Amino acid sequence: MAEVQKRLGSSPEGLSQVEATRRLAQYGPNEIAEHKTNALLTFLTYFWGPIPWMIEAAVVLSGVAGHWADFFIILVLLVANGVVGFWEEHQAGNAIDALKAKLAIKARVRRDGAWITPPARELVPGDVIRLRLGDIVPADARLLTGDPVEVDQSALTGESLPATRQPGGAVFSGSIIRRGEIGALVYATGARTYFGKTAELVQDAHTVSHFQRAVLKIGNYLIVLAAVLVAVIVAVSLLRGDPTVTTLQFALVLTVAAIPVAMPTVLSVTMAVGARLLAAKQAVVSRLVAIEELAGVDVLCADKTGTLTQNTLTLGDPFSVGQVPAEQVIVDAALASRAEDDDPIDLAVLGGLGDDSALQGYQVVGFQPFDPVHKRTEATVTGPDGTTFKVTKGAPQVILALSADGGHAAPAAEQAVNDFAARGFRSLGVARATAHGP
Repeated sequence: MAEVQKRLGSSPEGLSQVEATRRLAQYGPNEIAEHKTNALLTFLTYFWGPIPWMIEAAVVLSGVAGHWADFFIILVLLVANGVVGFWEEHQAGNAIDALKAKLAIKARVRRDGAWITPPARELVPGDVIRLRLGDIVPADARLLTGDPVEVDQSALTGESLPATRQPGGAVFSGSIIRRGEIGALVYATGARTYFGKTAELVQDAHTVSHFQRAVLKIGNYLIVLAAVLVAVIVAVSLLRGDPTVTTLQFALVLTVAAIPVAMPTVLSVTMAVGARLLAAKQAVVSRLVAIEELAGVDVLCADKTGTLTQNTLTLGDPFSVGQVPAEQVIVDAALASRAEDDDPIDLAVLGGLGDDSALQGYQVVGFQPFDPVHKRTEATVTGPDGTTFKVTKGAPQVILALSADGGHAAPAAEQAVNDFAARGFRSLGVARATAHGP
């Protein structure tokens, strides 16, 4: 680990903001660069393919034959199809860019000796970051001193179970912390990460949707059919000795009749209407053909954690058993919380302190972060009078099981939890170890 720190020119204290800015200019943003296609070239792709070729051939033949009414009608339909498809996908791209900016991951970084939360794209090699339960690792990093953590690397390796990582081990961008809390030293960002190298391999891969295959199949069928019929007409005309001009006129009429000049426009407009209706429901369609693909889905599986809300919590009126004052319950819960973790529950508890000076004189000498196994956080605290005690907060049933008088307090606590649940509140248990136990 010391060798890595020396190579990166960093330490567990992190970088200064000036040095971080310099390295950001040197290494670039911590993100996978997207290959942007020229807007004009994107627009021209709507005029490339079997059916567009047939429509363009009809435009040329109509002009050669002097059928100007057909010429302009077909040309307008051809351009309208390209404009509608290009504009809808361009608008969807703008909406997706705005959504990406809104949902950008933030990282806890130590700069100039203080913890800040800049966007993850501003991370640079040498930064010291803090990783905790539920965090997405924002860059490849080496773990600093602390307890082992469990990391979900399924998105990278396909492993279904979390892997244990010891201090000094590597964690990769895109993996998720499933248990524990620890500091880490960033050693690779952006395209230089393990995830970035993998993403570059598949970035240029292209797939053809079911809808596109169906349209291509129709177009190929019509092209073959039109070619066969024109060949038959030409052969019959030659055998009959018909004038060449008459033969070309028949071939033109047949070619134009075989071309579905309105089909691409009808399809684009129909899917554009669907995209607008989905946009009203806050669903962004990046490509119009995705609407037809989604319509073919039989079962849609989704996974979420918690509730789909604004992720903002506030502290209600506390409930206590025995002679413990309500204010003391909040203080004990605050001692088992960390503001720098930006956890919604911890922030709600700390925000519930009536006086910011309520924690003065207390010193947290040990902290065990929340994990889904123990379902609680625990802090070892030295009080203003020099005594050392422990406080814990977490699932009410877990806290009751730790309490020496849990059996006596259980009925009242369970009733309070049920009352809170009936009103739509989320309950949090708090306990403090005294000389006689919690």
